[in-house]
Amino acid sequence: MTEVPFLPRERLFKQQHYFQNLTKHTYLKGRYDVITSVAIPLALAASSMFMIGRGVYNMSHGVGKKE
Repeated sequence: MTEVPFLPRERLFKQQHYFQNLTKHTYLKGRYDVITSVAIPLALAASSMFMIGRGVYNMSHGVGKKE
């Protein structure tokens, strides 16, 4: 009894050929890899820089102090 493959051989060969001939970096080869390795870290960095900037502004101008 043989096990059914996950992908047809033709599709597997096509994907292997695509990934072996790609000139991009290894971590950006997949379809959605740009989202996880570039966009999410940039969004986290931008939001943290915004919050730090807002905190510095509030501290320097005395905004939000409790009396």
